[in-house]
Amino acid sequence: MKLLSYRHLGQDSWGGVNDDFVVDLQKASSGKFPTLRSALSTGDLTWMAKHIKNQVNKIPLTAIDYLPVIPEPSKILCAGLNYEDHRLESNRAPTEHPTLFIRFPSSQVGHGQPLLIPRESTQLDYEGEIAVIIGRRGRRISIANAWEHVAGYTAYQDGSVRDWQMHTTQFIGGKNFEATGGLGPWMVTRDEIENNAELELITRLNGRELQRATTKSLIFSIPRLIEYISTFTTLEPGDVIATGTPSGVGFKRTPPLYLKSGDRVEVEVSRIGTLIHPVISE
Repeated sequence: MKLLSYRHLGQDSWGGVNDDFVVDLQKASSGKFPTLRSALSTGDLTWMAKHIKNQVNKIPLTAIDYLPVIPEPSKILCAGLNYEDHRLESNRAPTEHPTLFIRFPSSQVGHGQPLLIPRESTQLDYEGEIAVIIGRRGRRISIANAWEHVAGYTAYQDGSVRDWQMHTTQFIGGKNFEATGGLGPWMVTRDEIENNAELELITRLNGRELQRATTKSLIFSIPRLIEYISTFTTLEPGDVIATGTPSGVGFKRTPPLYLKSGDRVEVEVSRIGTLIHPVISE
């Protein structure tokens, strides 16, 4: 299934995609699950498929504004330097453990919504990624059991304000300007994609391919990230784990390539879809 969050006629809701329509699953649940995050917390997604197939309460996708797949996750945890080629282009030493940082929900927008170049900087960079949505609560999750805690997968745009990111050794400032990142357009549930499937990631800017890699190139696999993160914090349904970006980012190019107003940036993930954002100045 493809599940998403959206706004229609000024009202926020969530639902499932059927062809060119979204089926309102908030309404189908009679308001029992006001958000996709609340629905994931039950651990039971089977009831959704029936309603999506019947196409009751359907809305054309062209009539909605996409929200981030999970608009208000309790945690957004991002892996940095998790592709070997990106680690090398960044001149960083190997590590035995994942490099992690956090993003706040206000730093994310939905598919089709503009990324904002903040007035404090001209160095907004693109970073295409694959993200995991957690579906089952857990602490100290083993690698062997990690997949059982995954609800699905989506595309991620980890937009980075590079000069602010480099103010100190901590990335948080450059990763959390409002509306600099994206999550979507929808999540594809885990039953559609086999465990350890090789997913391909492509990032394009104005139609030009700038990044391409697959999950086989991850230094720390999805189960390893889940194991490591859940050691120090309890993972909750709706939490987002962004798995890292490959080489080809803008600030390592000669000359550097930063996003500018009027650009269009895309993150395509095989078997999931394409996350697209126009770019504007704040």
